[in-house]
This record gives sequence, C-alpha cells and structure tokens, in this order.
Amino acid sequence: MGALRGDRVPRIGVTGMWSKQIRGLRFDGSAVAAAVLRSVIRAGGEPLALFAESVMQPEERLRGLDALLVPGGSDVDPRRYGQRPLEATSPADFAAQDGFEAGMMAAAIRIGLPTLAICRGFQLLNVEHGGTLVQDLDAHSVHRDAVHAVGVDPGSALAAASGASELSVSSYHHQAIDRVGEGLRVTGRAPDGVVEALEHPSAPLIAVQWHPEDGAGEDERQHALFVWLVDEARARMA
Repeated sequence: MGALRGDRVPRIGVTGMWSKQIRGLRFDGSAVAAAVLRSVIRAGGEPLALFAESVMQPEERLRGLDALLVPGGSDVDPRRYGQRPLEATSPADFAAQDGFEAGMMAAAIRIGLPTLAICRGFQLLNVEHGGTLVQDLDAHSVHRDAVHAVGVDPGSALAAASGASELSVSSYHHQAIDRVGEGLRVTGRAPDGVVEALEHPSAPLIAVQWHPEDGAGEDERQHALFVWLVDEARARMA
C-alpha cells in the first residue's frame, strides 16, 4: 500500500540486532528479520533500521521517525532484573544491545511516539519497568515453537486494532514474564496464564510476546498490528 501523491510515507524506526556473525559479511553486523520489514511495508510504512551505537541521544534519533518497532531477538541480560544468567539463557552478542533498545523505548514513551514491541522487545519493556522474567520455560512448553490461543482484553488497544477477543498466535520463546512491570497493563494471556500482551497507560504502545510477522501476510488480525503502528504514526504526523 503506497502513499497518496504528495503524502509522506510514515518512517518506522526498527531496532537492529547487533550480531557477531551474519552470512555474507566478513565481521559483525546488524540485522532485522525480513518478515518484520515486509510487514511494515505491507502496512504502508517505510522501515528504517537503527544500529545499537550512535553519537545521538535516543530522543534525537527519534525526531526524524514517526513510530518505533522493537522486534524479537536474543534474551535480555538477566542482570537487568537482578538475576544471574542460567545456562539456557542466551543474551545479545554485544552488551550495548539492551541499553540501546531500552533507551529508544523509554524515549518513545516520553514523547508519545507510537511503539510496537515484539517478543524480546516485549520482555525488555517489562524488565525496564521493574518486572522480571522466567529465564527458561519447561522444555515441553507450547510457547517454545507452536501456534496457540491468546485471550485479548476487550477494552484494550490490541482488541481495537485486531478486532478480536481471541487470537491464534505464532509462539517462539523459551522465556516469559514472571513479575509484571510497574504501571504496565496486561491485555492478553495464553490459556496457561502466560502474559502475552502489555500496554502502557500513557503512551500509544502495544507489546506482544508472539511473532505477528510470521503470519501477517495471510492473517489480517496479525497484519492489523502493523497497520495499527503505521496508522498511529500517520495520525501523529498530521
């Protein structure tokens, strides 16, 4: 979906994962899942990848953007929520990653920039609000690699965006929220009680534990999350 002639396409900043090895590169690099980028484009936005290091402060970096998307990736360093890493925990390759994404989300909340946080982004949001995580779910947990149901709070932004009281979601995570961060609102849960969606009381923000980009090309209700982000960005531009 393109912009009308004369309209500016909303610029969606997407945080990249700084990794030690990316196929085709001689050394380390920064990457974003193609499915995430395609989902933003399909919703009518222009994705712009952001690197973990910058000479600019987070709010300066956000000035040229209309929304922020923090996608999935490596585990959040447990030391950010007062725990030692378990053997199964796999933090980001570079220590700057957590602080980079945490700073960008905090700045986006301060200035009211529309934000969509997915999986790792969802967990980091919770941690940065004083919450904690279960570092390793049971080996047979449905959350590790399956499709399952999520019940949606009928009064939430997630419900308004998706038009659904229940969603079938693509789940791929071995960690989960333990203690919910201060001030965050739980707006979705799996049948086993695992928190699947969070919202912020004073910012246009939806955070989900699952991967909506996995099915956004075929499932309108998953696509709707990216449409929500782009539409919120467009409204802010106006």
